[in-house]
Amino acid sequence: MKPPKQKKLQQSKEKQTHLQNPHEPTNTIIKDLLWFSLIATFFKLLLIPAYHSTDFEVHRNWLALTHTLPLSQWYTDETSPWTLDYPPFFAYFEYLLSHFASLVDPTITDLYNGLNYKSPSVIIFQRLTKRLLIWISVISSPGLLIVDHIHFQYNGFLLGLLMASLGALQNGHDLTGGFIFAILLCFKHLFAVAGPVYFVYILRHYCRGGFLRGFSKLITMGVVVIAVFVAAYGPFAYHGQIQDVLKRFYIKTPTASFTGGLVGDSSPFAILPTVTPLVTFGVVLLAILPCVFKIWRNPDPKKIVRWVAYAYTCGFLFGWHVHEKASLHFLIPLAVVAVESIQDAQHYFMLSIVSIYSLFPLLYEAQEYPVKVILLLLYVAIMWFGFSSTFSEKKDGVVSGWIEKSYMVGFVVVEIWGQFLHPLILGDRFPFLPLMLISFYCALGMMYSWIWQLKSIIRSH
Repeated sequence: MKPPKQKKLQQSKEKQTHLQNPHEPTNTIIKDLLWFSLIATFFKLLLIPAYHSTDFEVHRNWLALTHTLPLSQWYTDETSPWTLDYPPFFAYFEYLLSHFASLVDPTITDLYNGLNYKSPSVIIFQRLTKRLLIWISVISSPGLLIVDHIHFQYNGFLLGLLMASLGALQNGHDLTGGFIFAILLCFKHLFAVAGPVYFVYILRHYCRGGFLRGFSKLITMGVVVIAVFVAAYGPFAYHGQIQDVLKRFYIKTPTASFTGGLVGDSSPFAILPTVTPLVTFGVVLLAILPCVFKIWRNPDPKKIVRWVAYAYTCGFLFGWHVHEKASLHFLIPLAVVAVESIQDAQHYFMLSIVSIYSLFPLLYEAQEYPVKVILLLLYVAIMWFGFSSTFSEKKDGVVSGWIEKSYMVGFVVVEIWGQFLHPLILGDRFPFLPLMLISFYCALGMMYSWIWQLKSIIRSH
């Protein structure tokens, strides 16, 4: 370690350098992000010529309709059988996109000459707009913005590694996926909740092809994973600090108050039994078992994102000492599969609101209140228009069922009580009540999501 004087001197030099050119680190990061984004976009563009359904013509016609006709004729035109049958906000959304489509190829927005137009230009434009929805779902997530850029965390970077690993597994690159996941575990061990899913999937999908070939693949994967851990922990082992490092990972049951500062010391519990880390570990494994059985029977790469997201949901619900931000571990992956069906979109729409709202207490100062509310409302609007555009042929809507709709309205009630009615009626009494209501109400939504995911996994073929 450096002496205190040298350390202070180095910090002073770094501060002076930053003051001289404060924008240089930011500009470098932005350039790196753009570079990696361009690489990822290049590979995604290779999938553009793939299969496309009649929905392409539906949206192309709506682009042409809103671009060609005056607003008064949008809902009366019957030039095509794919008439506009969605609310006005959705029509405005199509109108906005039509200006970009017209620049790509004027025939796309030609109401009469563009019927059943299937040129590469229209296919490319429609593919890009759908991929843009996935990109927006992840990049514009208020959860990441609140946790990483306001509350200050590095979840975006870690989740990027997770998504890279899942992407590799989806595309059949199991060795790469396992390699990246090992790197992720060496950055943050809490991601190991999905370890059983990864292990069984790789064992059944990657290590197949007979005993000898499967065993050789297992050895290969083991060598790669061990090499990552050796690279991470080797220097500490060299200096004899492995035990010190591992001690930091051990979970110790707190002996201090669970609610100190609010209602006094209530540790240990007077009525409820004390829940130990070992108990929660067993419950998490038990909850993941149905998913593991499914993977063992049919290790389908198309479902790996769902399985991993479900594992992190189990860890969030049944794990010990879990932080609110851990909901991003399954929310972000589920954004990828949200465009696969209207049911997935409906589930993600509700879950994203629950997850983001559960993070509200992290920003508790008055000046931060309008920021988090506006972020949530903007994200809800983006998701609403995006999913409505993607599943325009469905009549269920983004929110279906009276239970789901009632639950959504409940968020407004909880927020009004916490921000306005509680101070007005109770004053300074029961200061824990608004936070408790938020936690309890969001817990209901999380339980609903867990049950929904579990049913989806069990019923899948």
